[in-house]
Amino acid sequence: MILFDTDVMIDVLRNHPSALRWAKTISTQDVVLPGFVALELVQGCKNKVELDKVQRTLQRYQVAWPSPTTCDRALHLYIQHRLSQGLSIFDALIGQMAVDLNLPLYTFNQRHYALIPNIQIVQPYQR
Repeated sequence: MILFDTDVMIDVLRNHPSALRWAKTISTQDVVLPGFVALELVQGCKNKVELDKVQRTLQRYQVAWPSPTTCDRALHLYIQHRLSQGLSIFDALIGQMAVDLNLPLYTFNQRHYALIPNIQIVQPYQR
């Protein structure tokens, strides 16, 4: 099992050729989307057509939410790194989920996630 970050899902939704080639090598059953990734994808929709596409795409994946313990740990990370490093709320939550689930996070956002102890970050393809 692996976690996808929002940037990877955006590339897939926008039919980025490298993302599509790579995504075809992975079974959607092996992918977990943090619920916050789903929220960010919906937030980025500008119209009903885009929203329908996101909804159809989300149906192919398992969506997971953090436990209360994960939220507490993410809060600690957020407090520690918000002002000094610009860590976002969702990055803290998604990153801490990856650590607590012991799953690699597939993302291009190396800068913020690198702040999170014990995280496994994987850049899935070349952009």
